[in-house]
Amino acid sequence: MIVLETQNLSKFFDGLRALDGVSIKVKKKTITLIIGPNGSGKSTLINVISGFYKATSGRVIFEGEDITNRPPHEIYELGIVRTFQTPQPLKKLTVLENLLVAEKHVGEGILSSLRYSKWLKQEEELVERAFKILEFLKIDHLWDRESYKLSGGQLKLVEVGRALMTNPKLIVMDEPIAGVAPALAHDILSRLTELKRKGITFLIVEHRLDIILKYVDYIYAMANGKVIAEGVEEDIINNPKVIEVYLGATHREA
Repeated sequence: MIVLETQNLSKFFDGLRALDGVSIKVKKKTITLIIGPNGSGKSTLINVISGFYKATSGRVIFEGEDITNRPPHEIYELGIVRTFQTPQPLKKLTVLENLLVAEKHVGEGILSSLRYSKWLKQEEELVERAFKILEFLKIDHLWDRESYKLSGGQLKLVEVGRALMTNPKLIVMDEPIAGVAPALAHDILSRLTELKRKGITFLIVEHRLDIILKYVDYIYAMANGKVIAEGVEEDIINNPKVIEVYLGATHREA
């Protein structure tokens, strides 16, 4: 089943064609990877999908519904959650508090606030769910630590945890293992693989192919705002166009 699809998506910035007719398909319960050199259009693509940029032309389809150029909050409500290359937690809040405020329906109305037993139970359930997520991500021992005290890799896991609190259908991730030590990077990707088995779909932009390729199901390679190749790992690493525009420098050094 196709969860997300872009159809001939284009984006211009003052005449610069950042996306040029990009068409991709993301299947349910998969990890789909987008690769390409700097300036290839990867980040622009996920910004258009998540509503941070408006498409110049083309369409974004999510679960059969046209969501092109909807605002980010509407796309979020549909179940698409975005994480960023640089984590953006509330730094003075603890790890647990960062997860609690990420829940979609946090807060209460005037009448419901008077029903002590009801909102107390909801709060207890919310905390319990947050702790289960922290345990799954193996950072439950950090629950009471302020976010500004965490390492870069730990912050990446908090970002994943905050996304999970929203019960997402699709998580769009911008370089989830950038700047993370290899051991922790593998741990993060292992957690994502487990989440995929539980029904969550991932669309990921990442440069560290030496680590991530073994975890993904399908790959799109981009250059100059276009998709130049797609397929599984062997299709991509053996594609002459990909070698030329993305891996060429590595091969020449070897």
